Amino acid sequence: MSTDTAISRAVAEQFVERLGKQDQDGIQELFAPEIDWHVPGSDRLPWTGRRTRREEVAPYFTTMWPHYVPGKSQVVRERTIVEGGDVMLLATFSHTIAASGKKFTTPAALHLVIEDGQIARMHLYEDTLIVDQAFHGDGTD
Repeated sequence: MSTDTAISRAVAEQFVERLGKQDQDGIQELFAPEIDWHVPGSDRLPWTGRRTRREEVAPYFTTMWPHYVPGKSQVVRERTIVEGGDVMLLATFSHTIAASGKKFTTPAALHLVIEDGQIARMHLYEDTLIVDQAFHGDGTD
């Protein structure tokens, strides 16, 4: 299975656009029925971990987004690199935590693999220590 660069770029652009609109259902429909999804993190962050089916995509966002103050999150995309079915999105995420008002920023990279016009793989690479500490302190609480 191979996907050309133009298709991969178009799918990635749709992903980013729908992410910006917080359209979890629209994001979910971009994914293949069976996926390799990984968002590293802590057991204390309920949205992190692995997912293997399209139906698990929208719940990721509906679980995560309520933890952030609406309108206070920012994603700054710095670069998109596309080669065949591989897409790397390099960005910086900034959020304000709803429960505490604490703000944090982390660099991030998303690796998408596009197969037959659908996202088959999404791995997020971010500074998970920054995220965990933003929510739970420095581990001494």
